[in-house]
Amino acid sequence: MALAFEKLHWHSKLEVAEYLVPASLTEALDMLASHGGKARVIAGGTDVIPELRSRKLDVSVLVDVSRLPDMDGIEADGDDIVIGGGVTHAAAAASPLIQDKASALATGCGWVGSPQIRNVATLAGNLVSGQPAADASVPLLALDAEVTIASAKGERVVPLSEFFLGLGQTALDPGREILTSIRFQALADNQGSAYLRLAKRKALNLPILVCAVKATADGGNIASAAIALGPVAPVPFRERAAEEFVAGKPATMETLTQAGETATATCNPRDSLLRGSCDYRTEMVKVFVRRGLTAALAQAGCTVK
Repeated sequence: MALAFEKLHWHSKLEVAEYLVPASLTEALDMLASHGGKARVIAGGTDVIPELRSRKLDVSVLVDVSRLPDMDGIEADGDDIVIGGGVTHAAAAASPLIQDKASALATGCGWVGSPQIRNVATLAGNLVSGQPAADASVPLLALDAEVTIASAKGERVVPLSEFFLGLGQTALDPGREILTSIRFQALADNQGSAYLRLAKRKALNLPILVCAVKATADGGNIASAAIALGPVAPVPFRERAAEEFVAGKPATMETLTQAGETATATCNPRDSLLRGSCDYRTEMVKVFVRRGLTAALAQAGCTVK
């Protein structure tokens, strides 16, 4: 089904010739393939529409996947949680399963934009935008998520740790592929997660720093931890040095403080009028890693001494 695009957006002129609404994933992929890279997927449109208005995106066709079946579910699959490519931030934040078994993600999704934006913006779109401080990307990195990407040639699975290639760049070809699902392991009884966000105000503001942590407790020790950070590099990333440092160590404030110090070695934030100085954000990395580990361990039933 094709619609007149100008009539969908307050009669403002946008440089798009066609707005297509496929009835199936196969049809959507065929539409992308047939336009030779000049088509883009749109779901919530909270990234695509601003890019079109600012002329940052040069495409002639939009393919609306918001009505595709089987892409709006959040469900348990054994020990895993699977989130469909059409799931919105509001749905993820309100999901009892996400709140119970991936609380860092529920918290991150609850921070995105405003209620209006969260009701239409999708987690898949948040990932595909490739921004270094995306509120869904960072907790999903800490949760060791992987994404399924579909094209006319078939499907492939990409670990999220390999998905982000540069500022605004990902392993997905936006003119030919669609992110159909996100999968990660649900938290076990001895695991906890946390998401921390530093910003000038509580809504509609880019974060100065975000940190997501997943921790596994073993009595009074830290069996393992996953620490994800942004925007202190061109892409959101896992702080492997700090993760390796805490593994197997006692859950003490000394351990967590040193983990924060270790985490700054690979951080390279730039000075920014919007996000603060390099020195400030580097210091806050130390604070957030310590606080994130403390909160995640507490959820795992381990008190930091």
